[in-house]
Amino acid sequence: MVSGLINANPVVYEKKERRARSASSCHPYSLEELKVITEDAIEVDDERSYVRVTFTPTVEHCSMATVIGLCLRVKLMRSLPPRFKVDIMVAPGTHATEAAVNKQLNDKERVAAALENPNLVDMVDECLAPTFD
Repeated sequence: MVSGLINANPVVYEKKERRARSASSCHPYSLEELKVITEDAIEVDDERSYVRVTFTPTVEHCSMATVIGLCLRVKLMRSLPPRFKVDIMVAPGTHATEAAVNKQLNDKERVAAALENPNLVDMVDECLAPTFD
């Protein structure tokens, strides 16, 4: 993978007490601890079968923004009934290529093409694998 971290000294926030995660192979902090994703950034409308997740990359030029968004989408695809429409968005003003990332993450054909890449699917599966202390 990448030999150095893009944001070697991120601001780390306290996470809510729920479930423990151990350090992943690429970064010792969870997306929650980095405030990339928060409960407040998730909208669920069961009546309209709609979910919207807005995430905030740690840096404006985060090279992992698309992968993070793809992991969020895949987790929801695997967890929600198929009736749900899901939008995954980068928080406004938090990424240099926000529009391009949002377009890629919400285009069914691009997502399907990404999920045909075995290396990318392996990376997503690794990110979504449950890890506990």
